Amino acid sequence: MINPLIIPILGISCGLLAIFGGVFVRPWMKLRQRKMELDAQMIAEKAAQYGAHTDRLEQRVAVLERILTDRSTQLGEEIERLRDAPIN
Repeated sequence: MINPLIIPILGISCGLLAIFGGVFVRPWMKLRQRKMELDAQMIAEKAAQYGAHTDRLEQRVAVLERILTDRSTQLGEEIERLRDAPIN
């Protein structure tokens, strides 16, 4: 047979568990969510930086390809002009 004291003990335990969850667990979960949001923002910023860097590298490779494939007499002039151009 079930002990009659177990019902009030379970009721009090459930109340204490709810209070504990509201006081400790909920703020901890919000903190974890905020940390994940900040991590996601940082990762997005790094991805944008890598994208911009990749674009610059692609432009430089395109210039090098054009120089290597250009067999005209203006090749030397173009190389000098590119040396004087500022690097972004």
